[in-house]
Amino acid sequence: MDLAVPSASSSLHSHSPCQSSNSKQILRPQHIHFNDEHIPPSISTADNGQITKNPQARIPNSSFLQVPREESNANRGTNTCASLLQAATNIQQLHQIHAHMLRTGHFKNAFLITKLLHMYSNCGSMDSARLVFDRRKRRNALFWNVMIRGYARNGLCEESLRLYYQMQQAGLHPDKFTFPSVLKACARLSDLQKGKEIHKDIIGTEFEWDVHVGNALIHMYAKCGSIEDARQVFEKMYERNLVSWTAMFSGYVQNGFAEDALLLFHQMQVENLAPDSVTMVIAIQACGHLGNLQRGQQLHGFVIRRGLDSDLNVQNSLLVMYGRVCRTEVACKLFDKIQNRDIVSWNSMVSVYAQNGHANEALKLFVRMQFEGIVPDAVTIVTALQASADLGVLQQGKLIHDHVIRVGFESNVFVGNSLVDMYAKCGSVNIARQVFDRMLQKNVITWSAMIAAYGINGMGQDALALFTEMQQSGVKPNDITFVSVLSACSHTGLVNEAWKYFNCMSLQYGLSPKDEHYACMVDLLGRAGQLDEAQDFIDRMSFEPSASVWGALLGACRIHHNIELGEHVAEHLLKLDPKNAGYYVLMSNIYAAGGRWDDVEKVRTIMRDREAVKRRASSWIEFDGRVHSFHVGDRSHPQIDDICATLEVLSLQMKEVGYVPDVNFVLHDVEGEVKESMLGSHSEKLAIAFGLINTYPGTAIRITKNLRVCGDCHSATKLISKVAKREIIVRDAHRFHHFKDGLCSCKDYW
Repeated sequence: MDLAVPSASSSLHSHSPCQSSNSKQILRPQHIHFNDEHIPPSISTADNGQITKNPQARIPNSSFLQVPREESNANRGTNTCASLLQAATNIQQLHQIHAHMLRTGHFKNAFLITKLLHMYSNCGSMDSARLVFDRRKRRNALFWNVMIRGYARNGLCEESLRLYYQMQQAGLHPDKFTFPSVLKACARLSDLQKGKEIHKDIIGTEFEWDVHVGNALIHMYAKCGSIEDARQVFEKMYERNLVSWTAMFSGYVQNGFAEDALLLFHQMQVENLAPDSVTMVIAIQACGHLGNLQRGQQLHGFVIRRGLDSDLNVQNSLLVMYGRVCRTEVACKLFDKIQNRDIVSWNSMVSVYAQNGHANEALKLFVRMQFEGIVPDAVTIVTALQASADLGVLQQGKLIHDHVIRVGFESNVFVGNSLVDMYAKCGSVNIARQVFDRMLQKNVITWSAMIAAYGINGMGQDALALFTEMQQSGVKPNDITFVSVLSACSHTGLVNEAWKYFNCMSLQYGLSPKDEHYACMVDLLGRAGQLDEAQDFIDRMSFEPSASVWGALLGACRIHHNIELGEHVAEHLLKLDPKNAGYYVLMSNIYAAGGRWDDVEKVRTIMRDREAVKRRASSWIEFDGRVHSFHVGDRSHPQIDDICATLEVLSLQMKEVGYVPDVNFVLHDVEGEVKESMLGSHSEKLAIAFGLINTYPGTAIRITKNLRVCGDCHSATKLISKVAKREIIVRDAHRFHHFKDGLCSCKDYW
């Protein structure tokens, strides 16, 4: 007998909302019991709750269905089966009830079949639901709606759409329950074309003005990036509820129209519609996207007045908002006040630290959350890896990688991408490639990250070879990919190749070059000494060049000591960003290299008048689970005496092999001996000396610096690697330098 009963091999979705078979059972009806004689000879129920075909099998003494025997024949009403279905907490119990319905003749009851389909769907077992659905000859609209909704809810959106069209072919008309489900499927697929087709099906029906259908249309259009269509639906709605407004808010924020979201929020208040916690979360997110502290604080006050400040989702959104407006201290106070923190609270605070330059604090909080019994999820791992990458702390990154392997996050593409990025930014490009090669799923971000890894480590040809491999794999490059490619060309002087890829952006892929791509090209031409070509390239830009474009050219003027062009470029820069101290420092470097000390002093005076604060140069090294930081002339470290003694010995050894301090990199008009002393106390040299003292001979020393390494330190580090017989890996603000045996991986092209 061909019965619609799922077999033990029926696939169960891993995202099932039902509990496992050993979970605690909830209260259930206890008033029905069925005799063994009612079991069809071809069906039995195994001890694990699965349905099996076995003529000798007997039903187990199931506590879930154990009820008085004498009532079995008297009470076979639908209410009992419906109650059993409602009480089921796992797929095994559903299979038992399914078998019971077959035995007792309730499988012909349309209401119970619909209930069974619904419960299978809720447990993520769409295969079981489909077996029931396909063997039902007479299927009403409710059957179709439950299946369409189930497929959409469980992420099987293509199948949801397929059933939608089959439903119409079967002569049934979609209704107000069909359309929201199938529109949700279109939204999850970002399939705007099919979404519009379904919208056409809705127009002219009675459901065109249904508020739930309208809300689903707004959501679909917003998710598909068609925010104007979403707003048209919103404006035409005869009836709007809070969900309508919230869907429109969310659509604006998701599509980068945060200002419009806040305007709509104001309109909502004018119409005296009280926002709930969900609405407030979206409004707070909008303030965070805008980076508007004042409006964020106003919303914070509004939340308190409305009594929503104790809502955990609102608290978490406030954390993120204050992080985005760089108010880390406020976010920290809010975090400490949250009583029932969830994983989102911890992730938000870790992210606030990481995104605001407090990577060390982010990693400390990552450790603290585990001590407090909070298990990190994939989002936590990604943020912690980002913090490790920012600091360049390889050992901490490896510990997180070990955790990834233990908990089984290796298959997560976002975690994989973060691992590639972390190893690349720690200078371990070979390990980054190993992670890349092991990833079963790669997206455009994966490829772009690995190309960038080769680029910043001075391996331009490898970057271009990987880009070719990416093209052959069928993955379409995006804007970020081409930034990585052009940057790789810039670091290795591949001018002709860069022009080729810059031009193919628009010709082959239809991508319009953006500010970042122009900045890469200017940097490339400038480093190659083609300053006139770089200036001409800027003049031909289709939009106004930004500070990053002009800044790339000013950096080239410093490299090639072009004072005249540097002054011209500086005029543009100081109009665009008058408080950026980096541009003043570059101009000072250019003047100092030309011996124009009066002009150096003038630049410093302008800096003070405009309150442009220079970033303090610092370098750091990871050792024994801690990050040791150094500043120029810094004497605060406990080992400073040993560090200075080591530098004196190194200085003598380097001079024996030809080292001459390059005092041109001292931006002060002082005596030569003083300049030489000042060069000796640069932060990267202090960090290198610390590494030589505390690490084993033969091991690599890894240094990170927040600014560009100076020319003298670059020359000195090459010689230190030779006399100390150590590999020294230095990451500065622009790229990596791998020093070994007196040579650098950049080949002095930087």
